[in-house]
Amino acid sequence: MDATKKLTVSSPNVKYTDEYILSDYEYEETLVTKTDTELVAKPHRTQLQIRTGRKVGKVGVMLVGWGGNNGSTFTAAVLANRHQLSWNTKNGKMDSNWFGSITQASTVRLGLDENGADVYTRMSQLLPMVHPDDLVIDGWDISPMNLADAMVRAKVIDYDLQQQLRKEMQAMKPRPAVYDPDFIAANQADRATNLIRGTRHEQYLQLRADIKDCRDRHRLDKVIVLWTANTERFCDVIPGVHDTADNLEKALRQNHKEISPSTIFALAAIDEGCCYINGSPQNTLVPGVCERAERAGVFVAGDDFKSGQTKLKSVLVDFLVSAGLKPTSIVSYNHLGNNDGKNLSAPAQFRSKEITKSNVVDDMVSSNALLYAAGEKPDHVVVIKYVPYVGDSKRAMDEYTSEILLHGTNTIVVHNTCEDSLLAVPLILDLVLLAELFSRVQFRTASESWSPMHPVMSTLAYLLKAPVVPAGAPVVNALFKQRAAIDNLMRACVGLQPISNMQLEHKVPFLMKELRSGALFKSAPPAKKQKLNHENGN
Repeated sequence: MDATKKLTVSSPNVKYTDEYILSDYEYEETLVTKTDTELVAKPHRTQLQIRTGRKVGKVGVMLVGWGGNNGSTFTAAVLANRHQLSWNTKNGKMDSNWFGSITQASTVRLGLDENGADVYTRMSQLLPMVHPDDLVIDGWDISPMNLADAMVRAKVIDYDLQQQLRKEMQAMKPRPAVYDPDFIAANQADRATNLIRGTRHEQYLQLRADIKDCRDRHRLDKVIVLWTANTERFCDVIPGVHDTADNLEKALRQNHKEISPSTIFALAAIDEGCCYINGSPQNTLVPGVCERAERAGVFVAGDDFKSGQTKLKSVLVDFLVSAGLKPTSIVSYNHLGNNDGKNLSAPAQFRSKEITKSNVVDDMVSSNALLYAAGEKPDHVVVIKYVPYVGDSKRAMDEYTSEILLHGTNTIVVHNTCEDSLLAVPLILDLVLLAELFSRVQFRTASESWSPMHPVMSTLAYLLKAPVVPAGAPVVNALFKQRAAIDNLMRACVGLQPISNMQLEHKVPFLMKELRSGALFKSAPPAKKQKLNHENGN
């Protein structure tokens, strides 16, 4: 199968060394000048050199909320795949897999074969990437419950698989976590018995010590910290507290009450040189956190896993708007019975989720001024109700009403039932693996020295509901644009142009004639003759 074969790019624009994959790449964009009467478009090209480190190293992931549904299920999934476990269910024998992960279970179009047929490869084959089996897992939780018991409590994993994993997961116990009852729902208090005491600054110091201990104990090259704990309320972003890195440091030392637990985790991760990913909707990545990450050259990404209903919404609204239809009303109803649903039953925590779910259509609406006047948006309502009986099986119902030709209406109604954690866990894996990969990618031009990507890693937006972007950058929520950004960035790292989807070889007869004659394939230079204007990647 082509998707599992080793990939080597044979091109004068690519060079493979022991340390790097080096690519000469022409980045193209169109610059537009606007006047009162016309738009003037001018193609613009930038010659880039891209280098990607080939040495992956040993990587650890530290989960905040390790004992929750997502954390225990992630751990179970890694172990089940690592040991290639099979288990029995009422539907027969099941084998472990990574379905739902774009790095492990999706393909990227590579190009054409000599017959004009598309060739695909697994995303993880494009560039050197951490293998899920090699991840070291650690983390924190406000509950001291070991991971085996947490897995049983979550009621996500089939019983037979639980029994096979029990011994190994029973030995895994979360480290004490930071708890502030002002930031999460009061109904979580009964779990909160495994806590780091002291001031916010003392808690921050303990978190740094925990990260260092994990790194040293397992001899890790990198640690990525990811929040998969309860949704917090939004913190009040206060000038003089959250606005700069220095003010945030001062407020932390003064034990300011609006420094949230998730922000403390983020600061500890950044100061230990670890990428921090916010998988919940709260506003952890305040300006001071982003500035601190930029100073340290450490990546941060957020917010909120994009797993089910919101992912579908970012597809449907993109489809409707790009088809020239005008969504006028979007109503989303959810009921959820796991602990996430219980926490979200509190108004302040629900508000955090409501914000991330509601803003997901904004960029698609603003892209079409023919449909929407300035400032106009669809009516958009989000409702979440806690229904304990449904457990981890989230039920979502959506109604999309659009205005069509001559002010007619079109309504699409969707009912979505999904196992919440089994959709979220592959996103955790992809966030960790892609964040680690992109931390090894650097760029330069003839006039600029090697530089990493911006510390606010908006490239991971495909996996997140409310992507945090660098100051001044546009927010993109349209799902296929987000996926194309990942695919094409990875292609650029191996000297391949973006996929255009024009398929001219099937539309222009002489192009197919050339293709079938083999001229295009014969013209490709052999790998041993590759040359690039790089001196050992320096």
